[in-house]
Amino acid sequence: MGLEDLGKQASDFAKQNAEKIDGALKSEQAEGVSDKVLDGAAGLANKLTGGKFADKVEGVRDTLDGKIGNE
Repeated sequence: MGLEDLGKQASDFAKQNAEKIDGALKSEQAEGVSDKVLDGAAGLANKLTGGKFADKVEGVRDTLDGKIGNE
């Protein structure tokens, strides 16, 4: 499975579960959790790719963090 396949699966999952994801991210329980989840996902991506795309992974992680926000 390539990086593009993983990206497509993640995108499809996010689209199918957009309402649930949005509700979970806005809940009080999600406070501070988003950074841990994003860090974990970035770490997994780097592990799977041997760090070959670390700069891109970090960029995506930062972009998602900006979109999610910490209110």
